[in-house]
Amino acid sequence: MRRIGIMGGMSWESSLEYYRQINELVQKRMGGLCSARCIMDSVDFGPVALLMEEENWDAISAVLKESARCLSAAGAEIILLATNTMHLLYDDIAAQAGAPMIHIGDSTGQAVREAGVATLGLLGTRFTMEKPFYADRLRSRYGIEVITPGEEERLDLNRIIFEELCRGEFSPDSTGRILHIIGELVERGAQGVALACTELPLVIKQSDVQVPVFDTLTLHCRAAVDAALSPVPA
Repeated sequence: MRRIGIMGGMSWESSLEYYRQINELVQKRMGGLCSARCIMDSVDFGPVALLMEEENWDAISAVLKESARCLSAAGAEIILLATNTMHLLYDDIAAQAGAPMIHIGDSTGQAVREAGVATLGLLGTRFTMEKPFYADRLRSRYGIEVITPGEEERLDLNRIIFEELCRGEFSPDSTGRILHIIGELVERGAQGVALACTELPLVIKQSDVQVPVFDTLTLHCRAAVDAALSPVPA
């Protein structure tokens, strides 16, 4: 089993889920008392969130490159960036990580394509919804058309994520608002919905939605465990 390195803390609420799900998947596949070989570097999200507000991506990239190097130096053989938004910086980080990284958009795109979903509603922070890095990857690599909520809805989602979910606050009213936004995307033609923020699966479940829901956190964890348990290339 190869060691998984997790770049966490963004937020720590979802990083908990990464640790739990990776270990549950390993135990299920290997049985007994088996658990994952994994390490986490949890960054301080407070300063990073302020840099996000300023859109100072160069400064954030420096923080995350250092995190990746720490994981690699500690023995990580596979690295996960445990946040959708920061995949905006994936290429820069991966180039200096020192170990292979698994892109969350690839694990998502593969699952969406296998499900036969051609038009996908994309929910996440405003950066994930508004900047092209995520939608372009899904379109170019997996042939998936992406639609996003309107401006007011994007602002509401961003507020809910940063002011509530990242703080461990789960309001029924906010959950209802997210479900309403999903319903609007379905009316516009979304055949499935990607929860492209690792906090969204904390409140939105498949049972709440009439179309397929793609939990990017779970899909990322599955891809990591697949890689960790696959034979090491000669």
